[in-house]
Amino acid sequence: MKAFNISHVQKSEYPILVEVWEASVRATHDFLKEEDIAYFKPLILSTYLDAVELRCARDSQGKILGFSGVSDNNLEMLFIHPDSRGKGIGRKLLAHAIDELEVQKVDVNEQNEQAVGFYKHYGFEVVGRSALDASGKPYPILHMELNNI
Repeated sequence: MKAFNISHVQKSEYPILVEVWEASVRATHDFLKEEDIAYFKPLILSTYLDAVELRCARDSQGKILGFSGVSDNNLEMLFIHPDSRGKGIGRKLLAHAIDELEVQKVDVNEQNEQAVGFYKHYGFEVVGRSALDASGKPYPILHMELNNI
């Protein structure tokens, strides 16, 4: 496995984050419609990235492999480029978010079973459910919290 490190993100790198987001969503969110991706993509770039504290995983050449966004102890986003999945990047970004940014909560699309399993594996448990996502779209959201036992 290639080495990677966790670092801050520059605003000029937002378009790269959107590319990683889209590739990741297409690989893992097969329940989303094409119009949903088209709806969210400009919002990610223009609004959502500025609303969170961003960190990214970079390879030795500085290429962004994945990223996380945190706000108010909530992991708002964690996306890994499909070419970089299964290499410990998500685990490392999650550990950094918990240890350095004090993440305690995450909301996950119920249909994204891989993500639900990932968070459960790292100590999160489901504490609630919403029938609609934050945009009012019919994608149920599981509210998860870190079990600090």
